[in-house]
Amino acid sequence: MRRDKINYYLDLAEVVSKRGTCIRRHYGAVIVKNDEVVSTGYVGAPRGRKNCSDLGTCIRQQLKIPRGERYELCRSVHAEANAIISASRDKMIGSALYLVGTEADSGEYISNSNSCSMCKRMIINAGIETVYIRDDANHYRVVRVADWIEDDESLTGRFGY
Repeated sequence: MRRDKINYYLDLAEVVSKRGTCIRRHYGAVIVKNDEVVSTGYVGAPRGRKNCSDLGTCIRQQLKIPRGERYELCRSVHAEANAIISASRDKMIGSALYLVGTEADSGEYISNSNSCSMCKRMIINAGIETVYIRDDANHYRVVRVADWIEDDESLTGRFGY
């Protein structure tokens, strides 16, 4: 049976995530517009810096920081940010971002995965319209980026996701 298009792009994002160098979680992102892949991104330290996988340690893990909090301490650039950095804005306006996250140790899909608040702000400013987030091999959630604008979490001080 032929794979539906959304899961096809999510499958691509999952393959991209395998390049990730985070020792906690592997995320992959693919930006698509008009059925063409615009860019991809995965989690990893900025070019030239050592990755957590090279160092064998994660400061956020050592400090037991919950997901969705204190990303300023993270060595990595997130998958969504790397995909946005690699694309021109005119190609992102009205596009879709496909996001897949798995646990580095088990390979299991991350429960209730979502973009962090910093990545949400970048996605909004990039002009991306829709985000598809994988929940398991065949199921996903659809997020209208306009909802992130209307439900501005920065006004309520909510942490995590």
